[in-house]
Formats: sequence, structure tokens, C-alpha cells
Amino acid sequence: MTSPLDPPAAATVTESGAATADRAGVANTGVIHGDVRPEFHEHRHYPPTAVTWPVQVGQPPALASAFQPRRAVRERIQDARDHGADVVLTQHDVRPARTRTRVLAGEGGVGKSQLAAWFAHQAQEERTADLVVWVPAGSPEQIITGYARAALRVGAPGADGTEPAADATAFCEWLYTTDRTWLIVLDDITDPADLVGWWPPHRPTGWTLATTRRRDAALSTGGRQSIDIGVYSPSESLAYLTDRLTDAGCPGLLGASACDLAAAVGHLPLALSHATAYMIDQAVGCADYLARYAAARMAEVMPAGSDPDGYGRPVTVTLLLALDAADQANPVGLARPALALAALLSPDGHPDELWTTAAVTGYLSDQVGRPVSADQSGMALRTLHRYGLLTHTPANGPRAVRVHALTARASREVSTIDPAIVAHAAAAALLRLWPEQDHAITELVDALRANTSTLAGLAGDVLWHPEGHPLLYRAGASLLRSGLYTLAVDYWHRIVDDAVRVLGDEHPDTIIARTNLGTSYRQAGRTGESITIQEEVVNDAARVMGDEHPYTINARAHLATSYRQAGRTDEAITIQEKVINDAARVMGDEHPHTINARANVAACYHQAGRTDEAITIEEEVLNDAARVMGDEHPHTINARANLATSYRQAGRTDEAITIQEKVVNDAARVMGEEHPHTIIARANLASSYWQAGRTDEAITIEEKVLNDAARVMGEEHPHTIIARANLASSYRQAGRTDEAIPVMEKAVNDAVRVLGDEHPNTLTVVATMRAWRDEA
Repeated sequence: MTSPLDPPAAATVTESGAATADRAGVANTGVIHGDVRPEFHEHRHYPPTAVTWPVQVGQPPALASAFQPRRAVRERIQDARDHGADVVLTQHDVRPARTRTRVLAGEGGVGKSQLAAWFAHQAQEERTADLVVWVPAGSPEQIITGYARAALRVGAPGADGTEPAADATAFCEWLYTTDRTWLIVLDDITDPADLVGWWPPHRPTGWTLATTRRRDAALSTGGRQSIDIGVYSPSESLAYLTDRLTDAGCPGLLGASACDLAAAVGHLPLALSHATAYMIDQAVGCADYLARYAAARMAEVMPAGSDPDGYGRPVTVTLLLALDAADQANPVGLARPALALAALLSPDGHPDELWTTAAVTGYLSDQVGRPVSADQSGMALRTLHRYGLLTHTPANGPRAVRVHALTARASREVSTIDPAIVAHAAAAALLRLWPEQDHAITELVDALRANTSTLAGLAGDVLWHPEGHPLLYRAGASLLRSGLYTLAVDYWHRIVDDAVRVLGDEHPDTIIARTNLGTSYRQAGRTGESITIQEEVVNDAARVMGDEHPYTINARAHLATSYRQAGRTDEAITIQEKVINDAARVMGDEHPHTINARANVAACYHQAGRTDEAITIEEEVLNDAARVMGDEHPHTINARANLATSYRQAGRTDEAITIQEKVVNDAARVMGEEHPHTIIARANLASSYWQAGRTDEAITIEEKVLNDAARVMGEEHPHTIIARANLASSYRQAGRTDEAIPVMEKAVNDAVRVLGDEHPNTLTVVATMRAWRDEA
């Protein structure tokens, strides 16, 4: 575990928002981004650029050597696409249905992804689609981030690279309206529920192709057609063997036993690829290979009943034969431990840089009892590629190395290496590759999250001994920094459950995980649930680690922030004042944590109407933040924003506007146009315009703020409710009362339901609405 001042979980953020009484009492939100452990959060903003068509997003796997076009299946798909065929093909049923989405269903190793990749490559090569998007669909996060990258590439309105969920929504909206032709491939759907709300639309200009092992009824509804994919036919198997061996310059290896060999491996494409790779490298003909295959003692490596889909047995035999040969290739002995590690990673691919990390070379060195260099590790990777046990395509970047899921499963079945050793090596290597700044949408971060998810699922409790591995915490913090708050809530729930079950309620790692879960709830606008968790966390942290431990100070700051968001300002002030004293004593007056603590207490003073005190502190905080963290650090930008909000509350409107115009520009440049802090900065500028009588300008901004807040943070997020109330006030000030009243009524209803009857913002909007009615 890292040192107490740098826990893996402390990458989470303490966000502080100051709600001020404004516009005939309507609350407006100014946010200070405080943090007991701040990091530089570099948010990349992607300005609109001209799109050069056609566009490819994502990396379809390269077509296998001697790829068989599966003509009969392909023609069914093509015919359905070209003629809008109203056909649903499932294993047991045939019935009409109008569709433009094809779902390829089948067990592992039958070539579903290869067939989908053929359609993707054809669309690119023949220019039949302006846009081809390949999306690994193993988790909601992969789907959302895949769509978000596509949104940036096509210039979808509203997409700026800062909020993946908002960008993904923008992409789906773009698909509905574009005249461009497109193909979306959703590869390896593991849970149809992950795609609820994310299926691409049925449009004349586009179509969707999905692959899955699942056979849920939901996959064949909503205009989707399911087509079952099986193993090769005998003629396809023979064609594959012939083409593969001939293309490799070894036609003499075919012989009269080719059909018998194909039958022995069940005509399974994956097993045939293992077999031919072995035959080519070892110069062994079909007859000799068949004899070696028959001699393999499968009962010892895969007991009867352990192969539910019937395909694992031939793959395990072909894998063993190939692995034995690969292990004898130079550098000797590395193939087995290398494949054991690769088998714990995502079948959608991982970066080949992983094989040069000290974690991997150290692991390989330990397994063979001699030093292994990065070059030798790379040679082992290429050996596995040569034997068809994985594919290495350097041009695919973060997805350069792929292991078929069935190959990986067979490898795990036969591996004799301690799973804990392999899992910890893989986790350390992934953590080493993780970039310091992981807020932007990048293929590397997406790949690292996907590989972490696969590794955690396969490793089970191994990564919780002797304590929670930092990789698990880094992946969760990355979700929060990327603005994937709903996914973060789900993720931290799982982490907390695992931590409690393995380490116990009061282990420091469990306390950290619970802190992050509370933060996720607050960021998602679920303040009550956040408070319940954080109150327990503060008590447990103080009892277990001590009242002045940095973790305890951190937990207390999070609780105070949630209290303020809930309108419990006096309680928040009491806690924040203690946090300032503790942080200054433990970490020093000018430590970033202490600066942020002072910013948070100023935000509380502001919310309590103690404006002069807030301004005094905020002016000091701004100077200190600029000196210690830099003028364009997100914390400095937010300190400037809060000072401007207090100036406005004090009636210093012109000064507030000058500062806020700078804040909006800085926030958009540093954090992105649709980052929540940028949206709130823009809302605060509108409030100052309103206060200065510049109502038309305020309305223009506020209409955009409301749309952005609803899309990025959700319709019922507290910030969205405030944005709606402020827009209503501006409408009324402009004489647009008929528009103002229904907008304010919705704000009132939402505030009562979400914030509660006694929340200060609820009381404000209710009183405002009542005053309007009295005047009427």
C-alpha cells in the first residue's frame, strides 16, 4: 500500500458548491473544487474541426490468415440489410420482424467477431459507409466511451471530450439526424441490459451489427434480428486448411488426413487456427498432427463436465500442443508464463507496452529463474503470435495484443503457475501504464479500464490480499475524474462489497472505498445517500486511524461538503473550521489540502450570508492557490469563480462580471466546455448579468446552461434544478411571465422531491413562486 499521504483512493475529489440567495431569493450555485488530496486535472477540450470522411473509430481485429467468408451466413446478413428483411433467425424459432440491426449469436471460437470484422473492413475498403465504429461491448463503460470517441471524431454537436456520457448521448443524437452512412459494430455483448438506452437508432442510412454468446429474448426485440453462427462446415474446414497451408508455402503438409483432422477438432475455427500455426512452424503434416492430437491426455487437464459449450476440449488440446512447441522456442521457457498473464487480460486487447514493464519482466524472470529483458519479453509475445495463441498488431495501439476468450480460458485451465502471482504481476503492469492525467477520452484509458475489469473478474479475491490492490482504486477514481458518476456509483458499490467481505468493515482500505462511494453519490446528486455513508465513514476513520490522520481529515471534509449541498450550512461550517485547523497543523498552512479546506469554509460562509468573511478568505485563497498550484490549475480557477460569486452577493457586480468572464474562458479551455464546473461558471456569469440588468444576455446563457446541466448531470441533479429556477426568474424579469411560471413550477416540484421541504433552495423557490402568485 502507498504511504498515508498518497492512498490509492484519495484520488477522489471533494467538490464544494456554494448556493447563494439570488434573484428575488432564487438560489444560484457557485462551485469550489476543493480536495484534501488535489491532483492536476488536465481536461482536454476538443474544438470543432472539419471532418475528413470516411471515418473509422475503434480497431476491428485483423482478419485471420485464410479467413473463410462464411458465404451462406454472410449472404443472409447482406440480404437482410439490403432488402430490409423482416426476419428473425434464432436457434429454435423463425418469425417476421422488421430490422436493421443484426445480432450474431454463437459460442466461443466460432468466428463471430471475425465475421463482424469482415463487414467492418469491407465497409472501409469499398467506401460503403462514411463511418465505421467498432465498440467492445463487454461493459456499459466501454460502450459509453466508444460512443464518446465517435462523437468527437464526427464533430457531433455538444461533444467536447470532457464528459463521456454527455458525448455518447450527443453521438446517438447525431446518428438520428445525420445523412451520412454508418456501420456500428457492438462486439461481444456480455449483458443486453448494458445496452438499454444505447442501441443505435434504426435509420435508412445506417445499420448495427452485434456479436454475443447470449441468447436473451431482448436481443431479438426492438427491431433486431438474431442469426446463429456455428462451426465451419466440412467444406469450409477443408478450404481453411488448404488456404492456410498453401499461403504459408506448405501445401505438402495437407495430405489425405485433412478432413479427419478437421473433424477431430470439431470444425472449430479457433482450434484449426492453433493446429495450422503449429503445423507450419514445426513442418508437421495433417496426419502427424492428428496422431499427436489423439495422443494428448485430455482427461488429466480438463475433467469431464468442465466444458459446458463443448468447444473447450479441442481448443485445450490444440493449445497444449502449440504451447509445448512455443515454450521450446527462444527465449526458452517464456511462452507458458507469458500466455498465463495474457489470459487474465481483456480479449478486446491490451497495449504491447505492458510487456516492457518491470512488473512483467520481473514476473517472467521469477518463472524461469534467470533475468529476462524487455526485448526477450517482446520475443515471447511474438512467439505466441506465431503459434496463433494470441495476435499482436502493433498498429492497434492500446488494443495491440488480443487473446481469444476461449484460448484464454483453456490457458487458465492448464496453467500450473500460482494465480496470485500472475494476477499481481498483471495488475502492477496495468498500473504502471496508467497515465497521470486520465480525465480525457483516450483509447489508452479505455483499454486500461477494460483490462482492469477483466482482471478483477478473473482474479477474484486474489487482488484483495494482503490488501486492496491500488489498481482497483485507480480505476474507480478514473471514473469519477471522467465524469462517469453513475458508473462510478456502481463500481464503488462492488469495491466496498469486496473490501468488507475480504478485509472487514474497519480496514483502512474499506474505509477509503466507502469514502469514494459517498463521493460518487454526491457527484451524482444523491446527497442523502452520500451523507449516510460519510457520517459512518468519519466515525470509523477516527476510531480506527485516529482523529488527525489524513484519511480522517479527508473523510470529514467530504461530509462537510455533502452537508452544505444538503443545505445544512451551520453543521458544514463547524466541520470545515475543524478541517482547516487539522489540515494546517498536520500538513502546513500552504499545503494544497489546507488551501482547499479554507476555500470550502469560505463557501460555507457565503452560503450562510456571511459574505464579508467569505470574501476575505477567498481573496487569500486565490492568491495562495495561484502561487502554489498555478494560475490555470482547476482549483485556482474555481477559487476565482467563488470570489466573483461573493463579490456579486456583496453588490460588487461589475467586479464579479469581469472575473467571471475570465473564469468561463479559463474553465472552458482547461476543463472543457461541458465540464460541470464550466457549466456552473457560465450560470454564475448569467446571474451577474441578470443582477446588472442585462437580462437578454442572461437568458441566452441560461437556456444553454439548463440544457447542458440536464444532459451532463441529469434532470434532477441539484444544479439542474437551480439552473431551471434561475431561467424562470430571468424570463419573468424580461416580461415573459407565461413562460416563467411553468418553468418555475417544475423547479419547485423537483426541489421538493429531490432536496426536501426544508432545504434552503427549496424554501427559496417555493417562496418565489408564492410571491409571483400573490402578485398575479
